[in-house]
Amino acid sequence: MEHGFFYPNEAALYWSVLITLYPFITGLVAGAFILASLVNVFRVEAIKPAYRLALLTAMAFLIAAPIPLQAHLGHPLRAWEIMVTPNPKSAMAMFGFVYLWYLMAVLVLEMWFEYRADFVRLGRGPGLMGRLYRTLSLGVDEDSPDSILLDERISRVISVIGIPSAILLHGYVGFIFGSIKANPWWSSPIMPIIFIFSAMVSGIAAVMLIYWAVCRIKKVPVDIHCLDAIGTYLCYTFIIDFVLEALDFIHRIYEADESFDILSLLMQRRLFVSQFIVQFLIGTLVPILILLFLQLRKPQEALRRKLLLASATLTLVGIYAMRWNVVIGGQMYSKSFRGFTTWKLDLIGGEGILVAILVACLPLLFLWLLLKFFAPFHHTEAPPAEAPAP
Repeated sequence: MEHGFFYPNEAALYWSVLITLYPFITGLVAGAFILASLVNVFRVEAIKPAYRLALLTAMAFLIAAPIPLQAHLGHPLRAWEIMVTPNPKSAMAMFGFVYLWYLMAVLVLEMWFEYRADFVRLGRGPGLMGRLYRTLSLGVDEDSPDSILLDERISRVISVIGIPSAILLHGYVGFIFGSIKANPWWSSPIMPIIFIFSAMVSGIAAVMLIYWAVCRIKKVPVDIHCLDAIGTYLCYTFIIDFVLEALDFIHRIYEADESFDILSLLMQRRLFVSQFIVQFLIGTLVPILILLFLQLRKPQEALRRKLLLASATLTLVGIYAMRWNVVIGGQMYSKSFRGFTTWKLDLIGGEGILVAILVACLPLLFLWLLLKFFAPFHHTEAPPAEAPAP
């Protein structure tokens, strides 16, 4: 249903719910890796219990990152042509190269150096699993203290390289939206920066929830000091992200160009619930207030844990609402600035709710599989070395 003057080619929303999942998932990758880098690069020992889990989380979500795009394409098998016929002038086409660089040159290498000593130790066992770990060690069977120290040094160098790579991975998503001059809802010079900080916020919140859940499942004590440290960084990063979004909002009001009237109506009518209620109130203001309270007061451990987990959950809701409002909101008004379209999310179909839920659950499935082979905590899950089979 259209309201007001609307061009026929604008009646349908071409970027639907799957495209809202794409920046959300890639943001979790960048945020989880940057949190892990706090341990490896900046020596934040308080977060060390969640370091390996943050790497595994980044890997699981990175594997799933292209899936929303593939599911959205009418012919997903054509996606490989991006790699064999590159177009350096296309920001979208460059995703393939950024993705492969981050996957192979950053995450895979850092995980290998982090787990190499475990591969050597577990590879000494018999059976199929022993062969698998010997294969993963790539023939390097040295596990002396000096070799482990060398692994840590190389891993730190990779982390230093990985921080700008993580920023590039998600910053380019904001660059795609921010560089579309014909759409004033998207066009903003600070859109890439907003996407980067919101990615950090969502990734930190996700690691906090996953760390707590994995500890409960594996019956490992939850390090409350680790949760406190993650909550502190979440608080500071979230405040910066909120200030940037507020700055962009205030700038739009002050500038008040020819699109201001239609954008005001867009926020008041079509996006009021998703933006002001879900994103701003529930997903931003409430978790920030909770986190600030925990910075000023230290209640009992049980209450503190519940408040941290609640703030992380609400944060993820707010960040996804932000992605929704950017992607969907930018397609709901006419480029003539004189009309709106109505869009309904289907239950089934290629762009339906069920497919979106399935795609959103895939990173958790990948993480579950990774946890079958990689210990999420430093040497707490690894069984004792066994003598090789005769």
